[in-house]
Amino acid sequence: MTAELIISIVCATVASSGLWSFVLYLIQKKDKQKDALTRLMLGLAHEKIMELSAVYIERGYIMEDEYSDFMKYFYGPYKELGGDGSAERVVENKVKKLDIRIRS
Repeated sequence: MTAELIISIVCATVASSGLWSFVLYLIQKKDKQKDALTRLMLGLAHEKIMELSAVYIERGYIMEDEYSDFMKYFYGPYKELGGDGSAERVVENKVKKLDIRIRS
């Protein structure tokens, strides 16, 4: 009898809309935090991309290792996270057209 009562209480609690509302709230809160982190990372990457691009463009060339790191660690992830706009235009229209030099 006690086991049946405990099972009934547990099932009623799990099935209650209050519990599912709370779970949904926690999921939405986590999604908002993830969105905020994504926006923050995009902003930081955008700033660094623009900063490095200015250095390379002013110099008139980019070293092979700089180009590789720039694309792998900044521009690639920036694009994957959905970044576009001014940083994309600068990279596509200017940085990618710079002479690539190899360190001797």
